[in-house]
Amino acid sequence: MSLFSNYITEINRRSFLRKTLSSLGVVALGDLFSSDSLGNQSQNLSDGLHYPAKVKRIIHLCMAGGPSHLETFDYKPALEKHHGQPMPESFTAGQQIAQLQSTELKVKGPTFKFSRHGKSGMEMSECFPHIASLADEIAVIRSMYTEQINHDPAHTFMNTGSIIPGRPSMGAWTNYGLGSLSNELPGYVVLSSVGGGQAQPISARQWHNGFLPSKHQGVELRSKGDPVYYVGNPDGISRESQGDLVETINSLNSHLASKRHDPEIATRIAQYELAYQMQTSVPDLADFSKEPQNVLELYGCEPGDGSYASNCLMARRLAERGVRFIQLYHRGWDHHGGLEKNFKSVSTLTDKPTAALIKDLKARGMLDDTLIIWGGEFGRTPMSQGAAGDGRDHHIKGFSIFLAGGGIKGGTVYGSTDEFGYAAEENPTAVHDLHATMLHLLGIDHKRLTYRFQGRDFRLTDVHGHIIDGILA
Repeated sequence: MSLFSNYITEINRRSFLRKTLSSLGVVALGDLFSSDSLGNQSQNLSDGLHYPAKVKRIIHLCMAGGPSHLETFDYKPALEKHHGQPMPESFTAGQQIAQLQSTELKVKGPTFKFSRHGKSGMEMSECFPHIASLADEIAVIRSMYTEQINHDPAHTFMNTGSIIPGRPSMGAWTNYGLGSLSNELPGYVVLSSVGGGQAQPISARQWHNGFLPSKHQGVELRSKGDPVYYVGNPDGISRESQGDLVETINSLNSHLASKRHDPEIATRIAQYELAYQMQTSVPDLADFSKEPQNVLELYGCEPGDGSYASNCLMARRLAERGVRFIQLYHRGWDHHGGLEKNFKSVSTLTDKPTAALIKDLKARGMLDDTLIIWGGEFGRTPMSQGAAGDGRDHHIKGFSIFLAGGGIKGGTVYGSTDEFGYAAEENPTAVHDLHATMLHLLGIDHKRLTYRFQGRDFRLTDVHGHIIDGILA
């Protein structure tokens, strides 16, 4: 056989194998895309809501670091009575403890005074006078518990309902299920601030899309300066020419999308268009000059100063403009020591702006269709930490959060911990229950919002989750 004949035979063999495998691949990919990427079997809400929605959007105020429930909303007289005494072993024996292993466990009483507020008589720490003025607007859950005792995995569990990194965040699930209310801003936006104590880092994977299409990923806006880098056009580039460029790129991507059934191409097209719209919408979003002085004073902020107060005002502006899920992280709640000084500092930074956001939304008629969630990734121990005994360690068995807004029964205290505040006792409430309730208020059945990935139907609540009926109006 000549060299040329060998070449032709090899080419034909290669062609046969390539075409055969490609054909099988098309069949496999067709099934994959029909069930996963194109959402034909994945249950988003293209066919309508499962329930009448009570809210349109969510603002998650994440107090990163783990605020102590024993210095916020869960007053325990037994801690005062037994302050400095050994913690009863009946509570702690065999239990998971973060940094207090091989140390003498001593009871630490409440650092601050508590008093009752509103018609409901809700007990709160003196560190939250502004939130206390809204006692009849909020529902406090005192019986939360979680699975992870260190910060990053606890944030991962709170955000995704899983301890496995790489799963979609609750904001991404919300955006996937409902889509954005805006054509000019992302459907899921994240802001962060810091101050008041030890500040643990926050990984960007906490607002990741996971295996959902990447257009559902949270977009982090800068809290200081321009919210987005390079939002303006370079010198010599007009908006019209930029629009022509985007249109040309999108037409090429559309051509590619007609040849390849890849949902990420559709994402790329949508994101180019969104980025173009953001060149106009973001400067307007960041322009606080039209905010009245009384509003700035209500929040206690200097616009664009990177503070939590400024971010709260930005959250209201984002909500007005149709952003579906808004997440504010404030890093400063990790108080292993110096609790009295640092807790007072961080509560001062966050109390007034949090109350201002609720009041401002209510004054604008937006609180009724907004759900606000305030809380951290876990709580703190009833036992003292540090040589001076002026700190508290991480704690997962019981902690507090509060909710406000549409569908929430104000003035409600739901659940309780034991007499020492160690473990959820009455109505224990899991993170999955919070997620199920959040989706319910958006009009979504948490069991039906699914996405098929690697041959399995995934959901935010996995195989768990119950609606917290006791806090619903």
